Amino acid sequence: MTSPYSQILRVALMLAVFAIVATSLVTLTEDNTHDKILDNERQTLLNAMNVLVDQNDYNNDILADTLILGSNKQLGTKETTIAYRARMDSKPVAVILTAIAPDGYSGKIKLLVGINYDGSLAGVRVISHKETPGLGDKINERKADWILKFKNLSLQDPELSKWKVKKDGGNFDQFTGATITPRAVVTAVKKALQYFEQRRDALFEEAQ
Repeated sequence: MTSPYSQILRVALMLAVFAIVATSLVTLTEDNTHDKILDNERQTLLNAMNVLVDQNDYNNDILADTLILGSNKQLGTKETTIAYRARMDSKPVAVILTAIAPDGYSGKIKLLVGINYDGSLAGVRVISHKETPGLGDKINERKADWILKFKNLSLQDPELSKWKVKKDGGNFDQFTGATITPRAVVTAVKKALQYFEQRRDALFEEAQ
């Protein structure tokens, strides 16, 4: 006849085994989920990079070939940011910088600015903004093609004095009823190009 003590011990052992198995399964699930989240985040970031710099134009690991940049007035950043460098057979192709337009109509406008090694724009995209729907939000490529027109422009094309909206005597369209937003973006992109021009070689310097 099985004693009450033996039954209690058997139940306790079963519960202990169950707890160990359950804990292992939870840990395994968390590990797999964590890895999947990291993979998804990496792919999302890579897709954003490839929108600006065609993946056929470089063959390095653009997400690993990075440079930490301190806060910078020209870029409008107050915290460290990451510059992503694209290379083809170790030769510089383009860099992708984060720039902030601090003077949008409703606050800061965060940008990704891709700049080719020759100083021309690979492209510009808005990461985040709080501009007015139907007016200032036309800086988003899903709302209008305005932001796409920066591609291939440089500090020489148009000339520096024309890096303004048309209302200010420049070459860039403003939006009906919303001049402040495009003005802020144009200025931020121009400053990012100036930052690049002054630091081109340093931005592509290989880690020692």
